[in-house]
Amino acid sequence: MHELGIALELVDMVTERAAGARVKRVVVEIGVLTAVLPDALDQCFSLATEGTPLAGATLSIVAEPARARCRSCGLESSQTSLVARCVCGEWDFDWLSGSELTLRELEVA
Repeated sequence: MHELGIALELVDMVTERAAGARVKRVVVEIGVLTAVLPDALDQCFSLATEGTPLAGATLSIVAEPARARCRSCGLESSQTSLVARCVCGEWDFDWLSGSELTLRELEVA
């Protein structure tokens, strides 16, 4: 479960950026190609924040679709899954985005 490792990294990053302030909410943007399960990350985040300035903070996850370019017809499209098909019928894409995991926002008390 790589979500626990991600949650621990988020706690470290947020703790450093919050500089001792109590954190109420953390917003992350996760591309659909990351294979991160939002529910699992939320549970791991709750565990990882215990005993830290983030204890009790909520995690808001914004799922971002992927952008892809079909290698056959060149069409760029938004995709919500790694298993995607172009309107031309092909399955072969150059993935332009969708593997990002970004700390978007912190709400501190």
